[in-house]
Amino acid sequence: MSAIDWLSRTVQTPGRPGVVALPDEKPVAKGAAPAEIVTTTIDGPNPDAIGLLPVSTTGLPRDLWGSSTSEDLARLLREERIDTLPAIQSLLYALLLAELDPPADSDGRGLVYLARIDRLLDLGALDPALSMLEGPAIQAAEPFRRWFDVALLTGQEDRACEVMRETPEIAPTFPARVFCLARGGDWNAAALSLRTGEALGYVTPEMGELLSRFLDPELYEGEPPLPVPSRPSPLVLRLMEAIGEPMATTTLPVAFAQSDLRSNAGWKTRLEAAERLARTGAIEANRLLGLYTERQAAASGGVWDRVAAIQRFDTAMSARDPAAIAAALPEVWQQMERTELEVPFATLYGAELAKIPLTDAAGALAFRIGLLSPDYERVARDRQPLGGIEPFLIGVARGNLDGINPPDPVAGAVKAAFSRGARLSETYARLVTEKRLGEAILIAIGDITDGARGDLRDVTAGLYLLRNVGLESVARRAGLELLLLERRG
Repeated sequence: MSAIDWLSRTVQTPGRPGVVALPDEKPVAKGAAPAEIVTTTIDGPNPDAIGLLPVSTTGLPRDLWGSSTSEDLARLLREERIDTLPAIQSLLYALLLAELDPPADSDGRGLVYLARIDRLLDLGALDPALSMLEGPAIQAAEPFRRWFDVALLTGQEDRACEVMRETPEIAPTFPARVFCLARGGDWNAAALSLRTGEALGYVTPEMGELLSRFLDPELYEGEPPLPVPSRPSPLVLRLMEAIGEPMATTTLPVAFAQSDLRSNAGWKTRLEAAERLARTGAIEANRLLGLYTERQAAASGGVWDRVAAIQRFDTAMSARDPAAIAAALPEVWQQMERTELEVPFATLYGAELAKIPLTDAAGALAFRIGLLSPDYERVARDRQPLGGIEPFLIGVARGNLDGINPPDPVAGAVKAAFSRGARLSETYARLVTEKRLGEAILIAIGDITDGARGDLRDVTAGLYLLRNVGLESVARRAGLELLLLERRG
């Protein structure tokens, strides 16, 4: 079963397609012959090999998982934190989406595949998750559960129900059956299924009342609203919306924010959802900018201040007006810092901003923003350092800190990873020798994330591991983010 506690219980597993066992039914022997063995297979390639990004894009070796066990990899994938450095987050996405050879012990159950999907769901990256689920989802229960919920959150519930109806291998639970029958217009069959499920004990009282209101809202006119569920599934979220009692998603897992990006949501709702998703890397920076510039701010305070600041800065950048850019930059950057959207902002503007002739404080700020962009190396090469931390930042961006003194302990940990005498820790050396490279990278992701909040020696070890295995750019960008962003607790 999934490690994600908010997935809907949409299918019966295990069990024969379309058959639901009675709750108190006792097994009765039919003879002394061995019981029939029932197996479920996923046709086609091993699901652990499914991915969206070829090795030519990720730069990762096809045999990255090597001799690591599927269980160890699945555990590490599910343990990775969401709130990490953007560069480390991008590396995690590459691991989740890469086309790689299955682990040596992969048996077709898709343990690593499902763990990758679950991590994508935790990050709110529903579009790539949906793409990776398309094939296996209609052939096995566990992928289908995830696919069904992603479809609900992205407004594709009719297609999900159609697939459920056309796939006899998938045995839906009573709530899912009721929902899909109603979405298909068969209200009588939906009502009969609901009453049957309640009689058999397969529909909880809370779900029964919610489905009853969904099927016959006129009977409940004048009734008080239902209690707000503390941990709703996507099915519950969609049902609450259907009965006219929509739920706010701001306190729900970030994947639920995807449902607020639909066109029927208000602009403010879509803006706040996009900001949450941009922080986890689940949507592109350009999509966030499109929402920021969709129309004029409707009020002031909160997200409206960010909208106004972005629009003033964007107008100044479009005009290539140094004075206007210098005036707008401090405010918009402060807004981005408050919401931890510095890297999406730098991705949008950093490279071009570095080309604008800015001086003094505005020039120094533009330089730092440029270092957080994908063009960090060019920005560093073109900069004449003005003292302070700038020489060290340029050294990190260029991968050479020889003769440059670190200004603080965090910088010291970064420099140690880039020093000529750096060596792999005992743990990493063993993993690399045993051809467990993917496992080593996953551990390094955790070490860099947690080490920034605690033992800086873990930061050094993790950054050097990345450099040692050819992920030099990731190590440099992570080092710059450690120095420039407030991500240390």
